[in-house]
Amino acid sequence: MKVLMINGSPHVTGNTYEALKHMADTFREEGIEADIVHIGTDPIQGCIGCLNCLQSGTCAYNDPLFKLLEAKAKECDALVVGSPVYYAGPTGSLCAILDRLFCAAGRHLSFKPAASVSVCSRSGSSAAFDRLNKYFTMNNMPVVSSQYWNSVHGMTPGQAKEDGEGMQTMRTLARNMAWLLRCIEAGRAAGV
Repeated sequence: MKVLMINGSPHVTGNTYEALKHMADTFREEGIEADIVHIGTDPIQGCIGCLNCLQSGTCAYNDPLFKLLEAKAKECDALVVGSPVYYAGPTGSLCAILDRLFCAAGRHLSFKPAASVSVCSRSGSSAAFDRLNKYFTMNNMPVVSSQYWNSVHGMTPGQAKEDGEGMQTMRTLARNMAWLLRCIEAGRAAGV
């Protein structure tokens, strides 16, 4: 089993990465492969509503990041999307690529478990969390929960690691997703 994890932060090893890495470590303990993809800092073209994806099956802007995420969406069994909170929402770059990914390649993600993670300094986390979850709920994806909102607090680099409750939430989230993946696998084996 494999989980695709998308790091929507412009910082490769910032606080969002720390939250996702903590989950990835827990996935590995559970015997599940985790692949963290960083979206980078290059400009990302947003969806222009051209509907090319409906005709051709792929995005008109078939750039390397889109191609990478589309390929990984096909092969993954679950998805985790993480973002820092900017003005009570996910990063614009992340939303730009997710709009295109879910519009053009959402068929590869339908019915796969998903979870979002938001990282903030003080507040805005629940609004960002809500926005990210809408990608999943509009695409027939079971949304995995934890014991609290999937958020971690941290402003300066590395500060997220000091958020004990946030990191516990990440471990629980990863374990809950691992449990659901095993349930789905058992269901398939039983002919469901």
